[in-house]
Amino acid sequence: QVQLVESGGGLVQPGGSLRLSCAASGLTLKPYAIGWFRQAPGKEREGVTCINSSGLSTNYADSVKGRFTISRDNAKNTVYLQMNSLKPEDTAVYYCAARRTVLPMCIRTGEWYDYWGQGTQVTVSS
Repeated sequence: QVQLVESGGGLVQPGGSLRLSCAASGLTLKPYAIGWFRQAPGKEREGVTCINSSGLSTNYADSVKGRFTISRDNAKNTVYLQMNSLKPEDTAVYYCAARRTVLPMCIRTGEWYDYWGQGTQVTVSS
């Protein structure tokens, strides 16, 4: 059974940092592109960032460029999202998603992905 499990969320003050993890079981992440998405109450889901299977190609939403960094450790079967300079508007449930692909790219569109985690809450507040 394929599972993606997010962790690392929590409450942080504006300007603070968090690192989210997306750990996979039931599959080897190496051939998969991974995306991070978020959804705040009353808002549509937003594609935050993604990374291709090799880790050499990434894509970021304008709202997080320069603040968030996606990376992957295939040996640990885990993808990370380092979030710095957090703002209240970053508050949301964050999800990771996976798609097996041979394409040397990734897409920040939710419909492209096959597997999803349950999400982890990130709250940025003073």
